[in-house]
Amino acid sequence: MDLAKPAAPKPSVPKPAAAQRTDLDRKAVGAVVLGNALEFYDFTVYAFFAKAIGEAFFPATDASHSLLASLALFGVGYVMRPIGGAVIGALADRAGRKPAMLVTIALMAIGMLMLAACPSYAQIGGWAQVIVIAGRLIQGLALGGEVGPSTAYLLEAAPPRHRGFVTSWQIASQGCAALFAGLVATILAFAIGEAAMAEWGWRVMFLLGLAVVPVGLVIRSHLPETAGEGEDPTAAGSAWEVVRRLLRDHGRLLALTFLVIAASTVSNAVGTNMPVYAGATLGLSTTVATAVPIALGLASVGFPLLGGWLADRYGRRPVMIWPRAAILVLAVPAFLWLLHAPGPAAIFAVTFLLSALSSINAAAIIVGIPESLPRSVRSTGLALVYALSVSIFGGSTNFIINWLVTTTGDRLAPAYYLAAFSLIGTIAAMFLPETRNRDLDDETAASAPVRAAAE
Repeated sequence: MDLAKPAAPKPSVPKPAAAQRTDLDRKAVGAVVLGNALEFYDFTVYAFFAKAIGEAFFPATDASHSLLASLALFGVGYVMRPIGGAVIGALADRAGRKPAMLVTIALMAIGMLMLAACPSYAQIGGWAQVIVIAGRLIQGLALGGEVGPSTAYLLEAAPPRHRGFVTSWQIASQGCAALFAGLVATILAFAIGEAAMAEWGWRVMFLLGLAVVPVGLVIRSHLPETAGEGEDPTAAGSAWEVVRRLLRDHGRLLALTFLVIAASTVSNAVGTNMPVYAGATLGLSTTVATAVPIALGLASVGFPLLGGWLADRYGRRPVMIWPRAAILVLAVPAFLWLLHAPGPAAIFAVTFLLSALSSINAAAIIVGIPESLPRSVRSTGLALVYALSVSIFGGSTNFIINWLVTTTGDRLAPAYYLAAFSLIGTIAAMFLPETRNRDLDDETAASAPVRAAAE
């Protein structure tokens, strides 16, 4: 008797590791968070000690000119961010998240060493400025390439129902960096005194970060990969081809997210500028100004996690919209109160309030954007739009608000600037799609809801 030959089973196509994950690899997440915190620690330390760095490398008879030169150097670090976002982000989409994250932490270590060890202008003249500018460019390249791969990794490593909370650790790690920097700077200032802190204490802050680099490199080298299994790492094409495809297929989404991230970036910059504002504008002591980052760090550690939890529970769009709208309403009154009652309590309270609201908002942004993009361009898309927005607005905000205060004499200039961008960010967020229940591996659905939400 003839028996029908059973049909050969169809070959199975391995799904990306993240699509099969129902639990959380806490060690892997911790490794990503540690490396991300280290890279943001370095950038944060520069912002906190802009005045001392300006005096070391850009001495001037007018202290305000030295400060503005230092803030301009701070902005130089942002010039390379879009290049880092495009090149290293594309590397993460082509070769995997892990190798890209190893590259960024190594580059950041090089830039950190150049700043910490560079002799002052008084010792080697203009060469000091050349060295620190080169160091800042390398740091910008590293940080521009860090955000896309690390965020994509956290998103893809998380269980579907907790993607918002797990990915929000990307923002919380930045808060950890600010908090650690603030605590160490305060302790060091009390230990060695204000004069020594301005002269050489800030170098110690960079060296402390540099000491953690080997640990970060070793831990990241043992991470499991989340970019995908069974895929050709060269299938995505060159970095330019990845970027071109991204702009062609997701241009509208990127334009909206650029504005949303711009508002978040301005908020962060105003927060990191608060130590400078406390000292240069309000006339508070160096000790008080040095301690302000503690309030910034405390708000930036817990509230991103709250934002991620809220985004998992209520959706990404509401958490993008309402905290940003609250900043729009509260920015000017908060700074008015600060000007009428300048002191430690007021500067800490205003810094904490604005940073808390911005942190909740940022958590929804950092998960909603990569969720809107297909896996093949996820790291590049987030890295590029984040780097462009941060490069333009993060690199210029501190300089602009201090320049506005200096030239106009209006000490409310930071509040007006913050409110204006919060209005833009609130409107842009209203046109973004809701991505809470999206399948990360559905390449076809990634852009359709964006068009529907925008229309």
